[in-house]
Amino acid sequence: MDISLFLRILTAALLGGVIGLERGYRAKEAGFRTHFLVAMGSALFMVLSAHGFDGVLVSENHRLDVSRIAAQVVSGIGFIGAGTIIFQKQAVHGLTTAAGLWVTAAIGMAAGAGLYLLATLTTVLVLIGLEAFNSLLPHIGHRNLLITLSTQERGRVQQLLDRLKAEGVGIANFSLSEQRPSGASLQPTAPSETRYVVKMELKTTRKKYSEHIFNLIMGFDGIDIESVE
Repeated sequence: MDISLFLRILTAALLGGVIGLERGYRAKEAGFRTHFLVAMGSALFMVLSAHGFDGVLVSENHRLDVSRIAAQVVSGIGFIGAGTIIFQKQAVHGLTTAAGLWVTAAIGMAAGAGLYLLATLTTVLVLIGLEAFNSLLPHIGHRNLLITLSTQERGRVQQLLDRLKAEGVGIANFSLSEQRPSGASLQPTAPSETRYVVKMELKTTRKKYSEHIFNLIMGFDGIDIESVE
């Protein structure tokens, strides 16, 4: 066995593992093991595509296409990436994870082709991009804020909605349910014993603005915040 080929696979596995460590630290769906395996597998496919069929050439009239297996890695990694994308409550999650797996496969292929410097520099750029994006994201663009509230006065809910709309806050989803004491269905329930649970998904533009919304809701008498996601 050519030790240089094994070195390519080892390099790809290490570089993919570095990206996986960052993703695992961020508690993402695909962590160290996934990125480690994707990069290593891509490198092995690249080596196999380039060197696995050298003995097939029996004459100068035959030409071996070394990209035939590597090309399938590019399309095949899409199935793994698609499995990490989740559409939930009118919001898409997992796109960054899918893109990370895609570029990790490319890094593995580069290492498998012996382009060590290119694979290493790409890994550095990926880590810089992920960390910079994670730092800037709370301050630019928008984010979804899922809030669960409870109150004993139904009218306070409408007042809060009117106040949020006046502040220009977008409401993506809204649900209202009644919460009664156990056994209340068998006998009349006093209005003071009934609580209304409200779940809202709000769209905010930046971190500072989301904190402003939180403080606004906290300032409403008779409304309790159960959870914020």
